[in-house]
Amino acid sequence: MIAFVLIFLVSLFFTGFINRTKSIVSGRKGPGILQPVRDILRLMKKGSVYSETSSVIFRIAPLIYFSSIVMAVLVVPFGSDSGLISFDGDFVFFAYILALGKFFMIIAALDTGSSFEGMGASREALFSMLAEPVFFVLIGSFSLLTGCTSFHNIFISLNFSSYISYATGAMATFVLIMLAMTENSRLPVDDPKTHLELTMIHEVMILDNSGFDLGLILYSTGLKFAMYGALISNFFIDSFPFYISIPVFLAVQFSFAVVAGLIESFMARFRMSHNAQFIFALASVSLMIFIGVLLMTGKLI
Repeated sequence: MIAFVLIFLVSLFFTGFINRTKSIVSGRKGPGILQPVRDILRLMKKGSVYSETSSVIFRIAPLIYFSSIVMAVLVVPFGSDSGLISFDGDFVFFAYILALGKFFMIIAALDTGSSFEGMGASREALFSMLAEPVFFVLIGSFSLLTGCTSFHNIFISLNFSSYISYATGAMATFVLIMLAMTENSRLPVDDPKTHLELTMIHEVMILDNSGFDLGLILYSTGLKFAMYGALISNFFIDSFPFYISIPVFLAVQFSFAVVAGLIESFMARFRMSHNAQFIFALASVSLMIFIGVLLMTGKLI
């Protein structure tokens, strides 16, 4: 329960910290940390406009997308405290409940009949398909190392005690950060400030969404960032009591937001043809983690 509450709390400020970091780095005053929340609340007070050519799929997709992320958050543990939903193989449920929400957003974009939104949906599907093996190789490696198949048992059983284990932990943190940037269509894969349809991915998918629906979609970005930050924080808080683990959790989330802001400040968006190569590079890092696990378990001779 504590992970669920903390993730929702952090999600309110996460995008604001990213924007604030980018403002400081570029020498601007920039908007306040709570400005993204104000924008979302303003959108949620407005009515949604629907095209006469769209079906019920377009109307329900934002809610299903948001609900899928909430369900995934329920699986995330907090140190020694398991998630509200915890069972053997729950990381498979985590991945595919997120895929369900992404699927409905893709078919909702296709439902509009817009060629631009169809182009964005095609790109979103491609990059999500390429990112899926990265996640499974990463978590599968730690499952092999610990002999467990649930998030809670995997994280509480991890023991970083050698140089190889420290290296695998650092690489896993890097992979999760870049996966979060990819899943949220941020730099270097996509630029949320870009409004040229030929180069957009997620933004072009939601061109026809408005009002409450658009507010849900925008809030889902911060929620998904905080969710991945919670996974990263579990590498550090498994052995701490609650009065220490909560500040550590918040510090990891803040550091994650600052790193995301620095990435968006100093990295340019890749050309569309290079995005697949970048995700394949993440897969290579995951395979290195897998090899490190084989070394630690003595299964690689």
